[in-house]
Amino acid sequence: MTTDLLFRTDPYLQQAEAQVIGHTREGGILIDRTVFYATGGGQPGDSGMIDWPGGRLMIATAVKVEGGLIALVPAEPVPMPPVGTVIAQRLDWTRRYRHMRMHTALHLLSALIPLPVTGGQIGADRGRLDFDMPEPPSGLDALNAGLEALVNRDLPVTDDWISDAELLANPGLVKTLSVMPPMGQGKVRLVRIGQGEAQVDLQPCGGTHVARTGEVGHVEITKIENKGRQNRRMILSLMD
Repeated sequence: MTTDLLFRTDPYLQQAEAQVIGHTREGGILIDRTVFYATGGGQPGDSGMIDWPGGRLMIATAVKVEGGLIALVPAEPVPMPPVGTVIAQRLDWTRRYRHMRMHTALHLLSALIPLPVTGGQIGADRGRLDFDMPEPPSGLDALNAGLEALVNRDLPVTDDWISDAELLANPGLVKTLSVMPPMGQGKVRLVRIGQGEAQVDLQPCGGTHVARTGEVGHVEITKIENKGRQNRRMILSLMD
């Protein structure tokens, strides 16, 4: 049995019922379906709370467990709901939505700077992408203007699925140098920004995104750091 990833089909879903199907030795709660995104791909796991008859606890994060399961990690060591309990999941939606905006913004940044990505991290206020870039870019104002233009085009953000074999046959879809998309389940999710001739980005990704780039809002590259001879780190900040 694997955990049904409800956020995959509807990233705007904020609450849903689930059944507890087990507990991990570390104190995690295994559930059959989840609105909580589990830490992965540079995106933090979601936080929030769960309720059940006679109990409530805060969830600090969600993590992946071997076998395709997701475990909710309590914020403090308190009694957990027993196996078989039906719980109500409620996201910290403010935090999740900012992650969705930031994740989409980082995809736009990778489209704006067509260089291999060596690392990345998503936060509620700041995010980063590291690029294989021998020299730092000139014209930060121009880069921010380009980013703003992509946001303001209000492009649709959609997904498609391809097979593992199709991905291996099209290695150019993978922008990251250090991490390959999760494979082995027969299919890989692609996130597409724009459609047809207006497409600006297409890459494998398992994270959560907004439905249109206009939802990203005001975002800026606020800092560029030198992280090695050919590694430049772009810090991106949500400004509202």
